[in-house]
Amino acid sequence: SEMFEDGVYHYGDETKTTDEQIDYVAEMVDEYDLVYVEDPLDENDYEGFAELTERVGDRTLICGDDLFVTNVDRLQDGIDVGAANSILIKPNQIGTLTDAFDAVELASRNGMDAVISHRSGETEDATIAHLAVATDAPFIKTGTVQGERTAKLNELIRIADDAV
Repeated sequence: SEMFEDGVYHYGDETKTTDEQIDYVAEMVDEYDLVYVEDPLDENDYEGFAELTERVGDRTLICGDDLFVTNVDRLQDGIDVGAANSILIKPNQIGTLTDAFDAVELASRNGMDAVISHRSGETEDATIAHLAVATDAPFIKTGTVQGERTAKLNELIRIADDAV
């Protein structure tokens, strides 16, 4: 979380401890029936992620992006302590499709969902739409609806049309 500095989470003039941040996110999940929460805690707080996942993971995906960075070693560290129940997969973050698929496989073997994601500044290439379908991802993250991001959504529609 970019809000985490000096051991606390910053909300304007207010701060929250890790326990308060976990309580806050859990309250938001309950109040708004959130089905997906990404990087709600500091990128190195495996234990905090585990506590939050224990509290709300039966009804929402607690997704690690900066926590795991599509890296199987960081993912295994998270699996070992129960941090998160899903991982954001950014193929061009880890560098190869093989490494991205290794992360998806490791997550899947351990009961975690993989969410396939774009990266900021991408082109209209729609490969991640195919990766999302190939990995049976529950979600695809394309960003706000605009040019290069709409291309990925349109590709999902084409894939669905071809499947029927």
